[in-house]
Amino acid sequence: MHDSTTLNLYQGVHIALALRPDRKVLAVAADEFPTDRYVVEGIAHDLGLTVRPLEPGIDLHDVAVVVRSVIDYRTAEICDVKAFTSLATEAGALVLWDLSHTAGAIEFDVHALGVELAVGCTYKFLNGGPGAPAWTYVSENLHSQIQQPIKGWFAQKDQFAMEMPFAPHDDIRRVLLGTPHILSLIAAEEGIALSERVGMKQIAAKGQALTAFAMQVVDHFGLTTSTPRDPQRRGCHIAISHPRAKELVADLATHHKVLADVRPPDIVRLGLSPLTTRFTDVWDGLQRLSHLISG
Repeated sequence: MHDSTTLNLYQGVHIALALRPDRKVLAVAADEFPTDRYVVEGIAHDLGLTVRPLEPGIDLHDVAVVVRSVIDYRTAEICDVKAFTSLATEAGALVLWDLSHTAGAIEFDVHALGVELAVGCTYKFLNGGPGAPAWTYVSENLHSQIQQPIKGWFAQKDQFAMEMPFAPHDDIRRVLLGTPHILSLIAAEEGIALSERVGMKQIAAKGQALTAFAMQVVDHFGLTTSTPRDPQRRGCHIAISHPRAKELVADLATHHKVLADVRPPDIVRLGLSPLTTRFTDVWDGLQRLSHLISG
């Protein structure tokens, strides 16, 4: 674990670019999570590269790296990681996957899915809390080829020899920079250990049960959702569509002790963490939202 998801995205894109030096195109969806888009656009600006919108039917044969989230941060829709990774690989492009809404929420096997590069956070479903460090995954066969733009002494093979020049580790430690925030690191380690003790199979099953119940409650109260009905295509949050989303979220927090998020232009997003969310919490939260909507 190290640094933040945004910084790790920055590193990850550079790592991918170094592996595809002859390609000058980056791809990211126009509706991707903002920090992912900002990082891609900033790197393209600095290096004189082109950003191509990630759309159905996109030509990837000249693309160096695609940045894409596994789970849509608004609707919780899960993309077909294996199919898209295969498509990109056939075209010679790399994919840097953002697992911020994935790790700790659903079962996800990087090896089975062919994932080579990924980043994510620990403060959501891995229970690290605000300020918890993020993480980077690079397939082991690429470790010795990692070249990243920020060279810190934690990546140095003999860290305390204070040697020159820079001689990095031959493994994933090449992505490390400097001293981590120890208190946040400890909290994240404990949060991950909790998930490990329970097991992802059980956590994922609870997540599917929670969201399935939430969809039933949504229908019971006549609410509108853009979250997929198919549990295999749904992460651990639900999206309620309403034109007064911002006002509703503020009212829920201020007067009803329900913490939700606004996702523009009209989404009230409710995160359902499998380890901590009870079914009664789902009912109470959606009931209060329904009462606010009905006036």
